[in-house]
Amino acid sequence: MRALMVAAAVGLAALAAPAKADPVENFYKGRNLNLLVGVSAGGAYDLTMRLVARHIVRFIPGRPTPVAQNMTGATGLVMANYLYNVAPKDATFMGLIQNGLPTFQAVGMEGAQFDSRRLEWIGSPAPTIETMLVWKTTGVKTIEDARNREVIIGSIGSSGITFMYPLMLNDMVGTRFKMVAGYTGSGNLNLAMERGEVEGRNNSWGSIKANKPEWIKNKDVTVLAYSGRRQPDLAGVPHLEDVIKDPVDRQVFKVVTAGAQLGHPFAMAPGVPADRLEAVRKAFMEMLKSPEFIKEATAAQIEIDPVEPQEMRDIVQELFATPEDVRKRARKYFDRQ
Repeated sequence: MRALMVAAAVGLAALAAPAKADPVENFYKGRNLNLLVGVSAGGAYDLTMRLVARHIVRFIPGRPTPVAQNMTGATGLVMANYLYNVAPKDATFMGLIQNGLPTFQAVGMEGAQFDSRRLEWIGSPAPTIETMLVWKTTGVKTIEDARNREVIIGSIGSSGITFMYPLMLNDMVGTRFKMVAGYTGSGNLNLAMERGEVEGRNNSWGSIKANKPEWIKNKDVTVLAYSGRRQPDLAGVPHLEDVIKDPVDRQVFKVVTAGAQLGHPFAMAPGVPADRLEAVRKAFMEMLKSPEFIKEATAAQIEIDPVEPQEMRDIVQELFATPEDVRKRARKYFDRQ
């Protein structure tokens, strides 16, 4: 009887004992989660960062307060360098990396004070589909038309995909795009197209659908070609894998546009605590499946086709494993900036 009473007392004591504290929850409770993006407001990167900021904290133990910040400069390079070298390594800072920056590093450009292979990738909502657009008043409807007529193309600064994409088409397809660099953000560049300052631009298909759906509805723009995962809603538009004939050119193009496979990639710096990193990764993937996130993303025309951390690591490793001679040829598109 006495033994039964002792056992019962031990059982009651166990029930009364407080549950073991969750160190991740304890850390994040009352803290901020700082989400950085390296471009100005108004484009797909900024829209995606703010959408994720609003929702991911619901799935992180301790529910930190989201703080969204734009840290502009060198088409995202300033922010990536800050995240890697300056921001606290305690998992309170996460960046939406410009997806062309791993290639920027892989081809040997100066200024990348980070190693893409060591970044702690969190996830991405979906890969990116890159397009080449021209405004309706140009009369240019096909790649062949763009070979026969000079088209003024705007870009965000003189670095990044908006600058390099049309230059590669000039070299590999024979288009006659004339570059006007220096626009400070996607919103300003879109406005320049509407005003007639420029006649076309490179942009992701997702960004156009999210930020300028009226362009598609009103047929204000023509998509001359695109790259990335083949899209049902771009049926009839040439895919650049079919347009670029030279096999080495296709390899070079794949290097320069490798970032499209990453889509809008979120990452933390190396050295963050492993338990917090895994909690944030798990939260990111749970967020992408949540009805609230899906509803808001759908309304904003943001695609959801998750790219998971391991896949992101594999994409970056494959990029750096590309033969050196191909990467050297790809570098010229950065050197021309």
